[in-house]
Amino acid sequence: MAKLYFYYASMNAGKSTTLLQADFNYRERGMRTLLFTAAIHNRSGHGVIDSRLGIEAEATPFDEATDLFAIAAAQHAPVPLACVLVDEAQFLSPGQVRQLARLADELGIPVLAYGLRTDFQGRLFPGSAELLALADSLVEIKSVCECGRKATMNLRVDAEGRAVREGAQREVGGNERYVALCRKHFMLRSSTAEDC
Repeated sequence: MAKLYFYYASMNAGKSTTLLQADFNYRERGMRTLLFTAAIHNRSGHGVIDSRLGIEAEATPFDEATDLFAIAAAQHAPVPLACVLVDEAQFLSPGQVRQLARLADELGIPVLAYGLRTDFQGRLFPGSAELLALADSLVEIKSVCECGRKATMNLRVDAEGRAVREGAQREVGGNERYVALCRKHFMLRSSTAEDC
C-alpha cells in the first residue's frame, strides 16, 4: 500500500538534497517520478528544486490554485508514476495535502513531501499542520544548532543578524535570512531586545 510521507526539518538540514537523492534512486532504476516545488521558491529559477550542495532538478511549480491530484493522475495514466516528490511542502494548502493523500490511497502512488514544520515565529505552516495530521509516516531530518543540540526552529534575521519578530509567514531566503536553532536558543533570541 502506498503511503504519504512527511520529511520535516529546520532550514539547512538537507531536505532538498534528500529529495533529489530519492528521485535519483527511482530514476536510476528506470522508474518515473513527478516532482513539485512551490512557485514562490525561485532561488535557482522558477520550477527548480535546488540543493545548497549544487544539485538541482526541474519540477512542476505549484501555488494555492494548483490541482496536484489532476496533474499527477494525468501523468500517471499513460505510464505509471513510481513516486511523487514535493519540495517546500510547508507551502501546500490543506486541500493540496488531501490531494496528495488521495494519490497514495486511490492511485497507489507513494508521495514524499519535504518541508519546514514551523515558521520564523514558531508557528505551524498550514500545509505542515495538515501533513502532520494526515501523513502515514513522519520523518525528522536532523540539523544542528550553533550550540551543538538538535536544531528544530527557524529564526528569521535582518541584515545585522537580529531576530525579526513580525512579518509575512511566507518569505523565501537562505543563510542570509534564516538561522536554524534549537528551541532554547530560538526562544532566547526571539524574545530578547538584544540578540545573542
